[in-house]
Amino acid sequence: MRTARASGKVLMNKTTFDLVKANEVKKGDVLTVAQIAGIQAAKSTADLIPLCHSLLLTHVSLDFSLQDQNIGQDSRPVALSDQDPELTCAINIESSVRCCGETGVEMEALVAASTAALTIYDMCKAVSKNMQITSLRVLEKAGGKSGFWKADD
Repeated sequence: MRTARASGKVLMNKTTFDLVKANEVKKGDVLTVAQIAGIQAAKSTADLIPLCHSLLLTHVSLDFSLQDQNIGQDSRPVALSDQDPELTCAINIESSVRCCGETGVEMEALVAASTAALTIYDMCKAVSKNMQITSLRVLEKAGGKSGFWKADD
């Protein structure tokens, strides 16, 4: 059994975040569409990344957590981006992938998380193009010759 988890983050302004949270983005339900896109992408990883093996995945899931504005000591929103003080909210993405194959599924987990992030951007860009996709990384993997590995926090 091979497993991997990956994560990513989409930073955005409060207006865009509130529309996603209220499910009022004109293109539709952002998080549901991003979830489907991530699952579909994980299954297509070998078509997207050269030299990746085609795998029969037994599990793919994506979870989202909404990170509303951080409020500083002076009661003002705190930016989540070093480059842009307007980006005070985030959608955190975590993917989980599993298979019984002979190779790891880290790439499938990364492709799932990144495609979900790109889908969020695509669905929200009519509201604001000022978003950042950040923090894409493998959180942990298990199985195979190298065994278990977990990223430092």
